[in-house]
Amino acid sequence: MEQTEHTEHVHYDAEASKIGMWLFIFTELLLFGGLFIIYSVYRYINPEAFHLAASELNTNIGALNTVLLLISSMTIAMSTTTLQLKKKGATLGLLVITCIIGVVFLVNKYFEWSLKFEHGIWPGSEHLLNNFGQGEILFFGLYFVMTGLHALHIIIGLIFIVVAALRVQTGRVNENRASLLENAGLYWHLVDLIWIFLFPLFYLIT
Repeated sequence: MEQTEHTEHVHYDAEASKIGMWLFIFTELLLFGGLFIIYSVYRYINPEAFHLAASELNTNIGALNTVLLLISSMTIAMSTTTLQLKKKGATLGLLVITCIIGVVFLVNKYFEWSLKFEHGIWPGSEHLLNNFGQGEILFFGLYFVMTGLHALHIIIGLIFIVVAALRVQTGRVNENRASLLENAGLYWHLVDLIWIFLFPLFYLIT
């Protein structure tokens, strides 16, 4: 038992873990940065079409999801603090709240997408191709790709948080070995940051 604990301690490198996470976040920023550039170019070419297409989106749902993710950023940041204070129960509670908020975000996105599908609006649909111009088609193509990719990151983030929570529960993540939880928080903040850009770009076009 002592040998196992000693081995885990030897292989634990918090700095390397954080550097790896920051490098990963950098690659994710490059990915979404490229998509944002593509969006900006098409919006510049089709300003009126993008404005008309954006009116088809539900701004209230987008705003609600923005508030939810901002709250979740706060709760996961608080969980790191409570872990350092050796408040294991509070840490787990805050992580559960973060996960619940993330699931609510995905449920809202599911209903929003479902409404679009009910109206025949999705990439390649006959309704979209026959009743909208090229600019609107480009808008909805980017909307589904970018918000879908973001939703995938939400799911990955939730899995990351659940793994961290389980290790907090077992004591493998604690005040002296907190890098996994800290990295989960960094990833979740990235997800929130991306949405903060997506929300005005798609929902608040003027």
